[in-house]
Amino acid sequence: MSAASGPAREAAGPAEPPTHVAIIMDGNRRWAQARGLPVALGHKAGAEAVRRTIEAAADQGVTWLTLFAFSSENWRRPLEEVSALTGLLRLYLRSEVASLVKEGVRLRVIGDYDRFGPEMTRSIRMAEEATAGGTRLNLNVALSYGARDEILAAVRAAARAAAEGRLTPEAIDEAAFGGFLQTAGIPDPDLIIRTSGEQRLSNFLLWQAAYAEFVFQDVLWPDYDSGHLAEAVGTYVRRERRYGARP
Repeated sequence: MSAASGPAREAAGPAEPPTHVAIIMDGNRRWAQARGLPVALGHKAGAEAVRRTIEAAADQGVTWLTLFAFSSENWRRPLEEVSALTGLLRLYLRSEVASLVKEGVRLRVIGDYDRFGPEMTRSIRMAEEATAGGTRLNLNVALSYGARDEILAAVRAAARAAAEGRLTPEAIDEAAFGGFLQTAGIPDPDLIIRTSGEQRLSNFLLWQAAYAEFVFQDVLWPDYDSGHLAEAVGTYVRRERRYGARP
């Protein structure tokens, strides 16, 4: 059965610590603008926050961490900013792989990242292969990712499978459909965090977020640290997850 679905869930008491935390990293531009700095330096500071958060997640017992790094809508930003951000992504892939391997972190990238070009695509696949043995933390990075595009692609794939006789329409349940998503094999997020004070999903993991808990934190992403993550996890643990059941 795909991790994207499962049997009906029963109401539970206070939550266990989250297995899967997903973060919408927001606030790099505002952080830079507040300091009179180029936006590129905000993204660079955001990359430092990524390092801190990966370490903090592993230390706090999180086993799956998904970071929303670049949305499909981000391509509409000014060319200079997109170029700076993609350059930083390339640098990160070159400089951080050895550290990820050492720390036991397995990297997986989701999204339409072929749009970054063949060089970036090769770097991503090499990084995934190099870190494949990591067991301490599963790190998913969403690049050029949009949840609506992901769902539409899954619908097309399921339709092709049905047309080719590999799957009957009646067999397309949540489990089967989840297998066509880019997150097939990845457990749904227990906790979704958004930084910078904004309170929206922004086309992130729409299918997978069906029963996630949300925590919105009024901190710009470059300032994010282990204390902020611990605070969000603490909020999550104090909640009662009901999965739609009556109290």
